[in-house]
Amino acid sequence: MPARSMMIETKAARILVVDDEPANLKLLNKMLQTDGYENLELIDDPRNVLPLYRKARTDLILLDINMPYLDGFQVMEQLAALNDPLLPPIIILTAQARSEIMLRAFAAGARDFLGKPFDRYELLARVRNMLHAHMAHRFVHEQNSVLEDMVRARTRALQESQLEIVRRLGRASEYRDNETGAHIMRMSHIAELLAKACGMARDECELVLNASPMHDVGKIGISDLILLKPGRLSPEERTVMETHASIGADILASASGNKLLEMAHTIALSHHEKWDGSGYPNGLSGEAIPLVGRITAIADVFDALTSERPYKKAWPEAEAVAFMREQAGRHFDPTLIELFLGLLPEIAEIRQRFREERH
Repeated sequence: MPARSMMIETKAARILVVDDEPANLKLLNKMLQTDGYENLELIDDPRNVLPLYRKARTDLILLDINMPYLDGFQVMEQLAALNDPLLPPIIILTAQARSEIMLRAFAAGARDFLGKPFDRYELLARVRNMLHAHMAHRFVHEQNSVLEDMVRARTRALQESQLEIVRRLGRASEYRDNETGAHIMRMSHIAELLAKACGMARDECELVLNASPMHDVGKIGISDLILLKPGRLSPEERTVMETHASIGADILASASGNKLLEMAHTIALSHHEKWDGSGYPNGLSGEAIPLVGRITAIADVFDALTSERPYKKAWPEAEAVAFMREQAGRHFDPTLIELFLGLLPEIAEIRQRFREERH
């Protein structure tokens, strides 16, 4: 901060002068005003310091030690309890020069001492020095706040950029498989709902919401002859089709420590595993299947059953629910199915919110 600018700013500084003796207040007021300080708050009752401090930003406090109601140490305790990161400097006003008083005041938060009776030149020099130091400290603090805001904004922008890439990657797999954006929105919100019901942490639930749309990204690597075949797949074609889980995991493999990609990788690899071990690609069973894979499997299958596609009609909800219940302990985690059944009203709301557009 330029010296002239700082000088102008210090003259506009708000200074609290606290002393129970009217004569001292009058003298200090005259000395400070003569030197150009006009934003002065004169306080003869120390009980008023805290309310006045809270009223507006204060740049310096001149504080007497021996006062009725509250002494200077008690006033400093009140101010310290505010945990203000920009607590202004405090200059103690006292006729007591004993070392134990000075040490106690410094320990309580005082920055300097001014002996009574007051010497004008000493007073103005100490006030000026304390204000310059405080202004510099405040400038650094404000600059740090600006930098922190910039970092937060940049971090948010990077996160949004990552999410946009993730969403587009998810959409790429939809276009390959005759899926729709509405299906991805429904199944990801259902997965998030189920994750919350499991007691997962808030940030983990958000990761489920944003990672689950990539569950079938590996279909990018499957030939159209197999992926878009209208009829039943042959055993050989089925084997090729099942590789999409591993392909997706390879696409999403990340050594960068990116939590979103790590979860997306886990979901892509495990959402076709089955509770009884008959799934793919690794034949995992029970709780050996990652929880996020078990959650996504339920959300994906239920929405697929209840959605109309060019090659099938939508199942009635009652039939789809009956199928999900029947597959508990076989395809699906039975505990998660119980949670799923208890969420049907919320799931119906999600399906309504992201219903298919009719053309």
